[in-house]
Amino acid sequence: MPRWEFVVLMASLLAMNAAAIDSMLPALGIIGDHFDITNKNDQQLIIFSYLLGFSAPQLIFGPLTDRYGRVNFMKLCLIGFIITSIACAFAPGFWALIGFRFVQGVLSGGVRVIAVAVVRDLLAGRGMASVMSLIMTVFMIVPIVAPIIGAEVMKVSWRWTFGILVILGVINLIWVIIRLPETLPPEKRRPLDIRKFNTAYIRVLRYRKTTGYLAASGVIYGSLFAFLGASEQIFHDVFNRGDNFAYWFAGMALAMAVVSFANSRLVERFGMQRISHIAVVAFIAFSTFNYVGLRIHGEEFYIFYPLFVLTMACFGMVGANFNALAMEPHGNDAGAASAAYGFATTGIASIIGIFVAGRFDGSVLPVIGGFVILGFTSLAIILIAERGLLFQDHH
Repeated sequence: MPRWEFVVLMASLLAMNAAAIDSMLPALGIIGDHFDITNKNDQQLIIFSYLLGFSAPQLIFGPLTDRYGRVNFMKLCLIGFIITSIACAFAPGFWALIGFRFVQGVLSGGVRVIAVAVVRDLLAGRGMASVMSLIMTVFMIVPIVAPIIGAEVMKVSWRWTFGILVILGVINLIWVIIRLPETLPPEKRRPLDIRKFNTAYIRVLRYRKTTGYLAASGVIYGSLFAFLGASEQIFHDVFNRGDNFAYWFAGMALAMAVVSFANSRLVERFGMQRISHIAVVAFIAFSTFNYVGLRIHGEEFYIFYPLFVLTMACFGMVGANFNALAMEPHGNDAGAASAAYGFATTGIASIIGIFVAGRFDGSVLPVIGGFVILGFTSLAIILIAERGLLFQDHH
């Protein structure tokens, strides 16, 4: 397989997760109306049920794919993803849809874990870092275009937002069957040993900095997930921008992608701690300015949107750096550390996101206020992890 094809295939597999979230966003209100839900905030569960399903399996899919190999396990997860996407499209009721979305998230989590394991099987060190950077560059396109595609196919039927996922799953399944060989030969497979894996998690969590950045990530990503859950309501109900929601969302995703790309260039010069700590402080400042501005001048879109774009852009300098800082001490337990970080940034963040997004009451202020509180909480956790030292790179 040529390098370019491998990069595009891995990016396509990882993009299934982003597509399963972002293509849904413009359709949340219509799906809620279709099922005649009484509490409009319940429509947020279409996102959060998926995220909760996606989070927990990351702790167990790693050992399973190390034991049973990559490609056959990948095929099973892709087939399951396709089946659950069809089930979501034809769900007989709202709570059946929520159940199918949870299972869909579980299977998408398996695809992600196996795809990263395949890259790790074939590459190491700078080679792996180079390919993962290329994969993430391709991946960044998805949050920009997925809501736009979702909005367009929704003009036919909201069911086609799940039809997109079926098509993506089928393409990836055929691609994997035809082109991807097994990357973990039988002689390199490890037996399932739950005791050893639990010991690895304990070793990971004993590191003060690792635990700190895991917790800080879970907290600050809770605000991102809260926005994802309530985004359609915010743009439609508060600012009457529902018709162009996909394009406003694409603007925010583009800002995050640009800042993430800039981070890859700046981090070697200024260091992970300094950049990520500045980003958290900026996140707090932009959120606070937004909250105060909306309180004083009313909920005006010209105040909210520019400040919110700047707030969201901060994630471009938080995610990758927090991940690297949490993983840094764990060369021998990279799998356990990666799984723990993945769980923190989806499982913990989803629970926080459900609570904050659930405060939405027709006003954006409870959600923005949640951003401010979560930003300060994340900064406090970093202060504890770094023993009071901020903005200082230790290398």
